[in-house]
Amino acid sequence: MRPLLGPETFVVPLQNGVETPAVLADCLGAAHVVGGVCGTFSFIAGPGHIRHLGPGTTFIKFGELDNQKTARVEQLREAFARAGVVVEVPVDIHVVLWEKFMLVVPLGGLGAVTRAPIGVLMTVPETRHLVEQGLEEMAQVARARAIPLSDDIVAQTLAVLDTLPPHGTSSLQRDIAAGKRSELEAWPGAVVRLGVEAGVATPFHAFLYASLLPMELRAHGAVTFPD
Repeated sequence: MRPLLGPETFVVPLQNGVETPAVLADCLGAAHVVGGVCGTFSFIAGPGHIRHLGPGTTFIKFGELDNQKTARVEQLREAFARAGVVVEVPVDIHVVLWEKFMLVVPLGGLGAVTRAPIGVLMTVPETRHLVEQGLEEMAQVARARAIPLSDDIVAQTLAVLDTLPPHGTSSLQRDIAAGKRSELEAWPGAVVRLGVEAGVATPFHAFLYASLLPMELRAHGAVTFPD
């Protein structure tokens, strides 16, 4: 992308995860990067065809990595609003990134291991407890990295997860089940890496990562399974 950047060009990544802005900043320069996140419950139905499952409306949130209010962010917000997209510039983009991260990672990883949909994971007491354990781990990692999450972030996240369609599954779960490359490194893998850096133990996510890694390696052609 670097040859496409002009002096005033900035890039807004909308992928799940919390590491992408830093990766882009290292590559393109921090001045060219604005943090971003999107919310949608959907899957790829075919080339150029995204099927939206609900609930609610797809949204986009973005903001400067230093959380300053700038003219370029406001101009982008206005452009999205004119296009009819639900958009917001939050007070702290890093908090929003972690809030979304917590919504997808424990549920996605556990769904891939158990092959169960959201409704089952959230109503079976044993798996619900594991989801809560994963959220607690992530909250500890975030706070160790000076992300000011709310004191009740775990309870808030569980409440949101309880509203999701019970038949739903995560992109990570679907990709691993289909033998495709997945977001394993950017989801539980990232929690483990960031936990190591922050000195926070993440045994639940370490288990998810190690359990799913053979299938991820197979998708990359790094290992083969016997017939």
